[in-house]
Amino acid sequence: MIRTAILGASGYVGGELLRLMGAHPELAPAKLFGESKAGQPLSAVHPHLALLHPQAKIERFDDGSLEDIDLIFSALPHGHSQKIAATILDKGIPIVDLGADFRLNDAESYEQWYGHAHDAPELLSTFVYGIPELNREQIRHSKAVAAAGCYATASILALKPLVDAGLVEAESLIVDAASGVSGAGREAKEATGFCSVTESFSAYGLLNHRHTAEMEMALGGRLLFTPHLAPMSRGILATCYGEAAAEGDPLQVLRDAYAAEPFVHVTDQLPATKWVAGSNGAVVTARRDERTGRILAISAIDNLGKGAAGQMIQCANLMLGFDETAGLTTTGVYP
Repeated sequence: MIRTAILGASGYVGGELLRLMGAHPELAPAKLFGESKAGQPLSAVHPHLALLHPQAKIERFDDGSLEDIDLIFSALPHGHSQKIAATILDKGIPIVDLGADFRLNDAESYEQWYGHAHDAPELLSTFVYGIPELNREQIRHSKAVAAAGCYATASILALKPLVDAGLVEAESLIVDAASGVSGAGREAKEATGFCSVTESFSAYGLLNHRHTAEMEMALGGRLLFTPHLAPMSRGILATCYGEAAAEGDPLQVLRDAYAAEPFVHVTDQLPATKWVAGSNGAVVTARRDERTGRILAISAIDNLGKGAAGQMIQCANLMLGFDETAGLTTTGVYP
């Protein structure tokens, strides 16, 4: 078994990683790290995992805690991974990092979007951007993967084949996407409390949401992105637009691009987040609007699944030479 450490095990993504690893034939949680919950049994932090990992406890991280660890999943808040990545890589331990620290290609772009200099710019080229449908072979041969952001994953899966096929003008892209509240993390905040979110729908991060940088990097164009908060626990629905640049059926382009992909379902139906809840699946569709001369593409993912923990495990499977689908499901929880 692969002895796995989770950094940020007390958060929503950490809990989802542990839930999914319960069905994985090769990955075993060996060390669970979380500063705010250190010393507590896992059953107190994630009660839904009590029967799956009855003896597990949350620990405080230090460098010496990584002895005999074969794989690291990092689900730390932004800015933390760049402080410890060099230590992990020096130990030769493969890492899949969900933070934004190593997703971008260069330090200048990072500073532009994140407002401060990168602490380890020399490591940026070491990490592969973690969307397997884009970078499968690079991930397969890497020891360090920066899993993509949840909004970015949904939007890139919808748009990338259309841009690559020349059907959509890459400089004209617009993405409106709505996420469940779990995307904001587990920490209590007034803006994401029940009374603020229920029966409401709101936009945020206008013009400068940081996932924009990932989308532009992957799509090679210019993009206007507006995220929204939806009154649901989990899920992302991304509605994407661009000016048509050539003739062709965008739905067929998606079908051709994803025909062999185990986790992407192309449909002529209108995707819904409920279809993929609890899974690593992505559902995408597209239309050409002859009246306005635009292409419309829509995708649905689970922000904690394909947008986070599921994609991290998918990347790890590739890195370690396992079946890419090991421990993962395409089946949503419905209703």
